[in-house]
Amino acid sequence: MSFAKTAICSSLFVLAPNIKAAPISFDREVRPILTANCYQCHGPDKASRKGKLRLDLEAEARPVLKEMIARITHPDAEERMPPAQSGKKLSAIEIATVRTWIAQGAQWEQHWSLKPLNRPATPKLPSPQADWARNPIDLFIRAKHSEIGVVPSAEADNRTLIRRMTFDLTGLPPTVEELDAFLADPSPHAFERAVDRLLDSPRYGEHMALGWLEASRYADTDGYQNDRLRYMWVWRDWVIQAFND
Repeated sequence: MSFAKTAICSSLFVLAPNIKAAPISFDREVRPILTANCYQCHGPDKASRKGKLRLDLEAEARPVLKEMIARITHPDAEERMPPAQSGKKLSAIEIATVRTWIAQGAQWEQHWSLKPLNRPATPKLPSPQADWARNPIDLFIRAKHSEIGVVPSAEADNRTLIRRMTFDLTGLPPTVEELDAFLADPSPHAFERAVDRLLDSPRYGEHMALGWLEASRYADTDGYQNDRLRYMWVWRDWVIQAFND
């Protein structure tokens, strides 16, 4: 849920309890809050657990939910959780999200990785919303547009489309030759052909691999003149090749 939507839902709950707030998802909205702020001391790690309290298990957490709210909103800094020395602090929006979730019945969910995959039903939209879509994924996007009151922008011109597409898939701008060829292609399949060309480019794998290399703190050297022979480039090349394959 977006920051704005969470704020609206929380405000409705606080200011007008008789108005039903949008359902809060434990897996998407509450679990990340508890993971970031609570599980270090009240999670699965027995060695670091405090007060013999686990908040990652429904059976142990559910009986203490009211106490949890009392502690995360406690006016006394010495009693408030998480403790100041942890460097963690729940925002007003996070507190409101947890409070609303509890008021809605505190429905637990399995972690998303443990749930079976089920193909969702395609939204049924009236015209002209349905006419805007060109594939089933567009129908989901347009349904969300309608839900939050957003009107799609007009389609960009071909010069802008090829530029956006090339940056998105390769991290580079199109060459003059690529731009001219796309603008000169009258086929209704010109866009799809351009996408296929970019996916076939070795630059695609290089661009997609950047996130993986960054997350692993990849480097060919650790920055010292006496670096010995290092072999991590083999993994880098494998990641790039995996995307390109």
